[in-house]
Amino acid sequence: MAEHLQSEITFTVAQRSVAGSKPVNEDAIGIRIPTAALLSNKGVVAVIADGVSAAEAGKEASETCVRNFISDYYSTPESWGVKKSTSQVLTALNRWLFSQGQQFSDAKKGYVSTFSTIIFKSQTAYIFHVGDSRIYRFRNGELEQLTRDHTTYISDEQSYLARAVGLDVQLDVDCRSFDLEAGDLFMLTTDGIHDFIKPEDLRSILSKIAKTGDELSFEHCCVELINQALANGSGDNLSCQLLRIDSLAKQTIGEVSIKLAELPFPPDLSPGMILEGYLIEKELHASSRSQVYLVSDQETGQRYCMKTPSVNFDDDPNYIERFIMEIWIGTRINNSHVAKVIEQSRPKTCLYYLTEYINGVTLAQWIKENPKPAVQDVIFLLDQIANGLRAMHRREILHCDLKPGNIVIDTNGEVKIIDFGSCYIQGIAEIATPLEHHGILGTASYSAPEVVIEGKSSVQSEIFSLAVIAYEMLAGKEPFGGKLNECRSRKAYLKTKYIPCFEHNPLIPIWIDGAVKKGLRFEPERRYDDVSEFLYELQTPNPKYKKEHKAALLKKNPLLFWQIASGLLFVALCVSLVL
Repeated sequence: MAEHLQSEITFTVAQRSVAGSKPVNEDAIGIRIPTAALLSNKGVVAVIADGVSAAEAGKEASETCVRNFISDYYSTPESWGVKKSTSQVLTALNRWLFSQGQQFSDAKKGYVSTFSTIIFKSQTAYIFHVGDSRIYRFRNGELEQLTRDHTTYISDEQSYLARAVGLDVQLDVDCRSFDLEAGDLFMLTTDGIHDFIKPEDLRSILSKIAKTGDELSFEHCCVELINQALANGSGDNLSCQLLRIDSLAKQTIGEVSIKLAELPFPPDLSPGMILEGYLIEKELHASSRSQVYLVSDQETGQRYCMKTPSVNFDDDPNYIERFIMEIWIGTRINNSHVAKVIEQSRPKTCLYYLTEYINGVTLAQWIKENPKPAVQDVIFLLDQIANGLRAMHRREILHCDLKPGNIVIDTNGEVKIIDFGSCYIQGIAEIATPLEHHGILGTASYSAPEVVIEGKSSVQSEIFSLAVIAYEMLAGKEPFGGKLNECRSRKAYLKTKYIPCFEHNPLIPIWIDGAVKKGLRFEPERRYDDVSEFLYELQTPNPKYKKEHKAALLKKNPLLFWQIASGLLFVALCVSLVL
């Protein structure tokens, strides 16, 4: 992980859990504060769980929730954001507990537990909650309950949990996020405490340690909370956790620049030169932003592509950050349709990286050489592109510059997506940084309207880019008459006109054009939900597109429509008479 993405957040914490008047403690608690890159990528986690008393395995359920959640959360990919990581772990955890509960006569009385966690990442807190354990925030003398109890009351004396982990095969979790401030004090409790201490008393106890308390006073505070609840008649297990944010590190732009500039840019390279054991054979590509060379390892003879940054940006921390992120991304995606970045064992003396060498042509060149390709050839290539995109999306990485020039087809017909310089990574985007990016990172003629107008990228915007590519491959021309590159406002987009693929290439089936058209909808919500759905409709005839085509033809030219319809009916009548 790049050093500049590491940030420090410091805490004062304490936690305590006791059985109280019960013979067994079915509560479970846990806090993990990792170090270095893991602190930056995943953050700090505090979890509290209360095994349901009526359940036969409540203790096992709560302990499993805390232990497994913390372990599994920190094992998720670094590129995943907090929400994706947490939802994946909680879904698996819930299904396992529910399946274990099936051994009991009443599964709802098996492995069931409440669950509340707060995750601190960079300058944001994320809460995930189910059940009646609680999370509070004490800020500027005010105590606020951040979670709501999932409890259904039958009477004043009788209630039951409407939601809990392990209660059902489907888990409905409350989640929210909010900005942090230094000095924020968070408290997590089970009902053995908060049901027996009034909010004003909780506020009074927390106010004693909110600003000046140290670790010892935090521990005394936990004891005081438990003792007061017991004195007020609590007959349940009692657990509490306290976490105060002592500092939120904010790196200055100067500090970031120093870390990024530790390696100098390489010198100008030319064929015959040797850089760190790699012979420069020839220049493959050069632009104002970077250079790509074909190189060979002098030790092994293996050929690679070497990408070097442009000296035009040697003092631009934004540019250097993106270049470093390309390396990070390429080493974390393992898919045959995404170009691999080579992890090197040799120490580096300057900034560059190697990728596998792909002997082939770009999709842009393929389109020029195949103006009217067979439909099955186009679908074959799109299937591979979609496969590579799915691999990126599974890690919450968006390519953001998908275009024919960034897709290579090797001599065996295998597709590779290249160039990660514009990628958006959810897990990294959640980390506060003083570095800012302006303008469109991708190519306007292949970017979705929301990307151009608002700078917002999503899976749906990737589908738009893929649909533009599909149209160009099928029709041999850019969609909307090539006007996308000129659009910079919603009004400009609405003025464009969609021309069906089959008007340029009569061999294109109506249903394929219908799928492409849907992928090119200007509103993201009207496109496909994911790449797989788009690909399925490209491969599978959908009769609704034929109906839509008939309706459009009737509206556009009713005389022609009825002439065609009458002609078909006449042909059918003649055939029937002959038979």
